[in-house]
Parts: sequence; structure tokens; C-alpha cells
Amino acid sequence: MSATRFVLTSPDIQEGHFMAKAHEFDGFGCDGPNISPALNWQHAPEGTKSFAITVFDPDAPTGSGFWHWIVTDIPAAATGLAQGAGQGNLPQGCRTFTNDYGSKAFGGACPPEGHGMHRYQFTVWALPEETLPAPDGASAAVVGFMLNAMALGKATLTATYAR
Repeated sequence: MSATRFVLTSPDIQEGHFMAKAHEFDGFGCDGPNISPALNWQHAPEGTKSFAITVFDPDAPTGSGFWHWIVTDIPAAATGLAQGAGQGNLPQGCRTFTNDYGSKAFGGACPPEGHGMHRYQFTVWALPEETLPAPDGASAAVVGFMLNAMALGKATLTATYAR
């Protein structure tokens, strides 16, 4: 019997496709509505006790990419997040870490003008603990390290954006 693959889907963004202006940041020279897309996942690995969501741009001209959203401690019963959840509409008990814009919220796409196409990796992580053992003030890099070290599985949906 073959195992069912852990998958992440969205009615708002599609794999390899350009995101709508709705998901553009409002600041840093951008003027979008900064709305996080709806995300849905299914077939989490056995033993999953919580989920995390990250949004990362590996193409940012920083030398270390750019973290747009980091949410952990999403209850194991969750199968997705509604559109706009990144503006403070998360399930009870979730923790949000500071993104590279300096806020604990969803920060939409805002690549530098003329820099070309950027990839935005929306990833759901299946975790074996109800709470990620990271201090509340942990950097995005530390949270990313911990997620990679302990994940039971992950599923990524990569959308694109350019200005």
C-alpha cells in the first residue's frame, strides 16, 4: 500500500504562478492590501501534534533570503488557515514570530522594483510536539533551524511575484 503524500493547496495562489496584488505588502515601497492567502493541507504524517506555516523568499537580495511569515503551534486538528489569517485571525494558541519586515504578522510580497521574478515558498510543517521549543523572541533563522530539525514532514507551494 502506498503512503499518501502530505500536500499544501490554496484557492488563492497556485504552484509556479504569479500571485495577485492582494498578497503584496503595504510598505517598503509597495502598496498592496497585504492579505495572506487561504492555505489548506491534508494527509499529515502520523504522529503530528501541531503545524507551522512559513513563507520565505529565497530570491531576496539579502544574502540570506527573506522571511515573510512564521507561525507555529497551529493545533493538530487544523486543516488550513483562512484568507487573511495573517492579520491576526489565527487559531487560539498559535505563536507568530517576527518576520523580516519586523512584525509578528503576514508580510506580503515586495521584491525590489526591476529585480525580476521572486519565488515565495509557502510551507506547512508537521511537528511531533504541540509547542515548538523555541523562545518567543527567537529569530526566523532559529525557528527555521528547529522546524527543519524536528519536522515529521513538510509540504510547500511556491508562488511568484515581481514588480
